[in-house]
Amino acid sequence: MKMRFETRAIHVGEEPNLRPGGSGDVVVPIHLASTFARRETDKPTSGYEYSRTANPTRAALEKRLAALEDAKFALAFASGMAAETVLLLTLLKPGDHVILSDDLYGGTKRLCHHVLQKNFKIGFSHVDLSYPEDIRNAIRRNTKLIWIETPTNPLMKVCDIKAASKIARKKSVLVVVDNTFMTPCFQKPLKLGADVVVHSTTKYLNGHSDSVGGCIILSSEEIHERLKFNQNALGAILSPFDSYLVLRGLKTLAVRMEKHNKNAMTLSSFLEKARKVKKVLYPGLENHPQHELAKKQASGFGGMISFEVYGGLRGARRFLESLKIFSLAESLGGVESLAEHPASMTHSSIPKKERERIGISDSLIRLSVGIEDIADLKEDIHNALGRL
Repeated sequence: MKMRFETRAIHVGEEPNLRPGGSGDVVVPIHLASTFARRETDKPTSGYEYSRTANPTRAALEKRLAALEDAKFALAFASGMAAETVLLLTLLKPGDHVILSDDLYGGTKRLCHHVLQKNFKIGFSHVDLSYPEDIRNAIRRNTKLIWIETPTNPLMKVCDIKAASKIARKKSVLVVVDNTFMTPCFQKPLKLGADVVVHSTTKYLNGHSDSVGGCIILSSEEIHERLKFNQNALGAILSPFDSYLVLRGLKTLAVRMEKHNKNAMTLSSFLEKARKVKKVLYPGLENHPQHELAKKQASGFGGMISFEVYGGLRGARRFLESLKIFSLAESLGGVESLAEHPASMTHSSIPKKERERIGISDSLIRLSVGIEDIADLKEDIHNALGRL
């Protein structure tokens, strides 16, 4: 039976074992065993020998993650950054070149420039990926990878995944898409031509701000085998308990994303009319530069909003510190609403001049809109703006 997204999000990977001797668990058990006994020296029991190499709870999660992205394979890691590190170390070698977005997530930028460039002599270029021609012009002879965030973090720019993938394919360049903001509920990068998808499972996939993790999802058997080997060799695996938490969170992904999207759409329109707000960045607004593209390549606009207030750094701080329902915290994608200041929090490792050049001003605020009652969220924003 071909299951639809909402059904897959609940059932894939947790099919009850109704065979003789099976317990019929509706929820997959948390397999805490570090090692697995066998009858014969050369035949691991059901393929399991040591939990770093493979674990039944993690395997259940990986099966579901692949199903949700319409992929063949998925691998779960101890964090989003662990997933990115294993991916880049697997696909690249010294002398290779990578194209990145200009307002890339600060943690990814730190990994690329302060670890991979410094220690492994891998080159990186930053490009506004919302312009396909700029991507084409940035490709060099040694370019091996284009790393796409769409929408970008925190400026909410949208990249045409299909156009970028078409350009990359002609040059034998791989395309990796960080799909954390949109989730497979709204956006399917592999169907649009990308080669690999990454997620911070910490965010929407888990959805409850109580687990840190990451994943890599793809359909290439050759790349999967290399990644699987390195996942085991480097040991950056997701724990059985965290695997269980993400499995549980995924069951409500579709209904949560619908509410995140609805609240963010309402709140972005509300902010757009607010007198003390300079500008609002949300792909769901008709005045967003890539609004039509966002409608075309995704089925929703997500729960992330960025906006600028009047009053510069002082105004941004006063607004953020006046919020009551929105927690002032990094991360995103949980059921609770969060607000953060990119310049001094998630993107503080980027020098001020560079932040300003790409548009991350001191007055920029990023919201992760939760699933609370929208009237309460609007009232909280209204009251905090009133303190400016």
